[in-house]
Amino acid sequence: SRAASPSSPLWALPEELLLLICSYLDAQALGRLAQVCRRLRFLSSRDVLWRRIARGCLNSGFTQLGTDLAAGIPVKERVKVSQNWRHGRCRRETVLKWKCKQVASFSSSFLMPWMELDGEYLYLSQAENIQAYHLCAEGTGLQRHPQAIFSGHQEDVCRFVLVNSHIVSGGGDGSIILHKIHGSYSVKFSAHEQEVNCVDFQGGLIVSGSRDRTAKVWSLSAGRVGQCLHTVQTEDRVWSIAISPLLSSFVTGTACCGHTSPLRIWDLQSGQLLTCLGTDFHRGAGVLDVFYETPSLLLSCGYDTYIRYWDIRTSTRKCVQEWEEPHDSALYCIRSDKNHMIASGSSYYGVVRLWDKRQTRCLQSFHLSSPTSSPVYCLRFSTTHLYAALASALHVLDFTAS
Repeated sequence: SRAASPSSPLWALPEELLLLICSYLDAQALGRLAQVCRRLRFLSSRDVLWRRIARGCLNSGFTQLGTDLAAGIPVKERVKVSQNWRHGRCRRETVLKWKCKQVASFSSSFLMPWMELDGEYLYLSQAENIQAYHLCAEGTGLQRHPQAIFSGHQEDVCRFVLVNSHIVSGGGDGSIILHKIHGSYSVKFSAHEQEVNCVDFQGGLIVSGSRDRTAKVWSLSAGRVGQCLHTVQTEDRVWSIAISPLLSSFVTGTACCGHTSPLRIWDLQSGQLLTCLGTDFHRGAGVLDVFYETPSLLLSCGYDTYIRYWDIRTSTRKCVQEWEEPHDSALYCIRSDKNHMIASGSSYYGVVRLWDKRQTRCLQSFHLSSPTSSPVYCLRFSTTHLYAALASALHVLDFTAS
């Protein structure tokens, strides 16, 4: 049937009824409706009409449960940009370069940049410092000079996390440092006998993993700052660690040089082993990065070239989904939008891949390192940009540019 004209009694209905009618339209129909008149252009741009569509899109800012992680950005605009993520349409730029020595493997923690995004700032570790760069509002770039520098380690920063205006970092000197971003407050304490490869921080507790084959739980409560609550003997080098969103447990990813699973979950209060994930890991298939989407859903990746998706409610013996890196490269880092999209960083030629959980094959790939090969040591993304840290440069993919 023909669409009603702008003067039709249909469009004179109360707004609540019009929104209900329009809620049955798809993105293409809503776009056409916006061309009818000013009132319908305004009506068809309402967030309430685009939320259902956005939840089925890649990286639109909505989690599986419908939580909006990008409130303040019009949902319709996010749906538009999501199409660029799906089709790989973006502008690439190298925004920072630095001199470094080539790292031979993950077994050395040196010269491996790590980063975190926080609103208008990107925090990047370079050697023994963590530097805060202001993101330019008009494009992909950063201000060339850092707004702040957080220091204190005697050797390179291995990894760090940014939580509630605090930075917690682990260094090659075996120490952990807590920095308050807005202020001069910092605490440093000796944590491990060898480099601290990974840290996480939530609920007033720090967990750390080290090359010395231990994971430790640390208190940050008043009067007990830096006190070790538990020492877990992992019997293997710890490459990755993450606290569950419920603050009840934490997961360790280890080098898999022994006969135990490289993915193990430990009780945060007692330090006791709760469960092992998986049964068929090959020797040397270490887990280099882990990421909790929800308290029961966990992503992992590592040397065996697979991304694995675990649902600990259904099984701890076998993952519920897995995706294989097409070029048989180790996967150094992983992140998801907590809905449909996964981004991974490979060990050769700076390859970043985008995956749709609803598909079995890689969706898009971007080669950022040429002609020399470098792993993607860390990646982070917003709804519009993806940042990838390689051995000597920081690359940005801008998905607002079609």
